[in-house]
Amino acid sequence: MSNRRKILDRFEAQKEMVDKRVNDGIEKYRKGDMEITLVDNNGNPIPNAKINICQKTHEFKFGANLFMLNQFETAEKNQKYKECFCELFNMATLPFYWNATEPQKGKLRYTKDSEYIYRRPPIDTCLDFCFLNGIEPREHGLAYESTFPAWLYNQPVEVIKRELERRYSEISERYADKIPTIEVTNEMCWWDGKTAFYNEPDYVEWCFKLAQKYFPNNQLVINEYAGEAWERAPRTTTAYYAYTENALLKGARIDAIGLQYHLFFTREDEYVKSRPMLDPENLFAKMDMYSNFNKPLQITEVTVPSYSWEKEDEDIQAEVIEKLYSVWFSHPNMEQIIYWNLVDGYAHVNSTDTEVIKNSQGNMSIGENYYHGGLLRFDLTPKPAFYKIKNLIQEIWHTEQNCQTNQNGKVAIRGFFGNYDLLINVNGKTIKKEFFHSKKTEGKFTIKI
Repeated sequence: MSNRRKILDRFEAQKEMVDKRVNDGIEKYRKGDMEITLVDNNGNPIPNAKINICQKTHEFKFGANLFMLNQFETAEKNQKYKECFCELFNMATLPFYWNATEPQKGKLRYTKDSEYIYRRPPIDTCLDFCFLNGIEPREHGLAYESTFPAWLYNQPVEVIKRELERRYSEISERYADKIPTIEVTNEMCWWDGKTAFYNEPDYVEWCFKLAQKYFPNNQLVINEYAGEAWERAPRTTTAYYAYTENALLKGARIDAIGLQYHLFFTREDEYVKSRPMLDPENLFAKMDMYSNFNKPLQITEVTVPSYSWEKEDEDIQAEVIEKLYSVWFSHPNMEQIIYWNLVDGYAHVNSTDTEVIKNSQGNMSIGENYYHGGLLRFDLTPKPAFYKIKNLIQEIWHTEQNCQTNQNGKVAIRGFFGNYDLLINVNGKTIKKEFFHSKKTEGKFTIKI
C-alpha cells in the first residue's frame, strides 16, 4: 500500500459491511421487476417473439456542473467538452449565481447573446445544450448569498427582500416549466454574509416560502457545504440538520436535502482530514440521519482530488470515486450525484480580478485547480476516473437481456430503473419500441405491435 493509498483503509477494514450494504441496496432500491406483454392491434398476445431489452439511461441522475460550456480557448476543446459531458451525464447544474445573471442592476444576463463571463455561460445557451442532448438541467444558487451582486450589499433588509422577490419572479417566468430542480439556499454554515438580510433569523424560512410561491410545481432543495454535511458526528444537533428541521417546523417547504462532497484538503493533510469523509460507516450514518426528514437526498457537488496527472494519483482518484458512488447509489433516499468540475485547470480560483482569473487557466497551483479534481485533464483527455464512472453507469449498473415471450405474450425480468429500447423480432420483422421503467410505477408494460 502506497502512502497515499492508505486513505482507503477504512473502506478496506469495513469491506464486508460495505459490500453487503452496497450490493443489497442497489438490488433492492435501484432495480425493479418488469413484466412486458406483447399484443397485436386486436389485443391478442404474441407468443414466441424474440426480444432484446436494452437500458438506454438511468432514472437516477448523474451529472456535473456545466460552467465550461463554450468557455474554452479553442473550438476543439469546446467540442470535446460537449462530447464528454454527453457521454457520461444525464443532468447538468446551471450557474444561476445572481452576480452573473444580473451583474449590474436591471441588466439581466440570461439570453444567448449575453456578455461573456468566465465559467458563467448564459442560461439559455445551457438549456439549448441540455434539451438537444436529453440532459435534465438543475438550477444552482437561487438565494445563495455568497453570489449576491455587489450593488445589493449596503441595502436595507426590506430592499433586499424586494429585489429577491423580483429575481424569483423573473426566473420563475423564464424557467419554472423547464428546470425541475430549484436549489434555494446554499452554504448557510459556511458563509459569513455580505448583506443585512443574511443574518436575519428567518432567512432560510423566508427564502423557501417565497420559492413555494413562485415555484409551486418544482422540487425545492436546500444545500450545504461538505464539512458540515459529512465531517461532523451524525447527530441531529449539528447545524445543518438543526436549521433544516427548524425551517420545516416553521412551514417552509423543503423537498430534498443537498449534501456537497469536496475533499478540499492539501496532499499533506489528506489522510488525517479525510478520515470522516472516507469512512463508509459515517457516510451511511449521515445518509440515514438526513433520511429522517423523509426527503430525497442529493449529492450536489463532488470533488475527489488526484493532486497530479501521475498514474498512481489518478488511479487512486478513480478508486475513491468508485467506492463513493457505489455507497451513494445504494442508499434508498439518494436520487442524484453531481460531480463538480469535469475538467482540470478551469476550476474556481476565489478572485474577482479578471487578469488573475484569465491567468488561472491551466495553472494547477492556484485555487481549486490545485486538487486536480476533474475527470478530464487540462487537455481534455479522460482520466481513469472518467472511465470508472462510465463503467459503473453503463456496464455494472446496466440491464440488457435477450428473451422470448411465453404463450401469453409475456416476459418477466428485473432491471435498473430508466429508459429502455425494446427490439422485437416477430414474423421476420424487427420492430423498435421504447418504455420507461420507474421506481414510482408498477413495472407492467403492454406493447402493441
